[in-house]
Amino acid sequence: MANRTTADGARAAKTGTTTVGLAAADGVVLAADRRASLGGGFVANKDVSKIEQVGPSAAVTISGSVGAAQALVRRLRAEASLYENRRGRPMSVSALATAAGDALRGHPVWLVLGGVDDGGPRVYELDGGGGVLADDYAATGSGMQLAYGVLERRYDPDGSLDDAAATAAAAVDAASERDTASGNGLTLARVTVEGVDVRTSADPAEVT
Repeated sequence: MANRTTADGARAAKTGTTTVGLAAADGVVLAADRRASLGGGFVANKDVSKIEQVGPSAAVTISGSVGAAQALVRRLRAEASLYENRRGRPMSVSALATAAGDALRGHPVWLVLGGVDDGGPRVYELDGGGGVLADDYAATGSGMQLAYGVLERRYDPDGSLDDAAATAAAAVDAASERDTASGNGLTLARVTVEGVDVRTSADPAEVT
């Protein structure tokens, strides 16, 4: 979620963050660091929220252009709300992922979308080319390679939500140790059929 200001005052994106998503037996966990940096070399903000709720039981992690990401989140929330008002039921996670992929096309934003519906917990990785990939877990940002190393080793598809939270926190922490654009604590969301619970702290132990 690193960015810089261009000569005309617009914000240009540089990939600089670590976000992850994991499907557990009884829900989804999303996690992200809290640092915003300028070009990866200067910490501009130490308390940035990179997880946003987009539906009753769905949320996304954000990396990339701040303005484009904020606009995308507003659009997804509006589409989910309109769908529910018209049909009397929430939009499925797969439909929300498809809508997000269409909206993302051509924008410098990467998302991990996680949610729970009648089909169970679901995780999708979405990119600026409009790609939508379903998986058990996913990571984005400049720290993603380090995060994937932890996810590959620790992920348990039959694990509890608390197990997934611990794994997600470990993945972000590992990336923060070596990636200069990631750090300053953890934002973690537990997504279940009951809703989205987002917590943030400079001390990851307080939110896992």
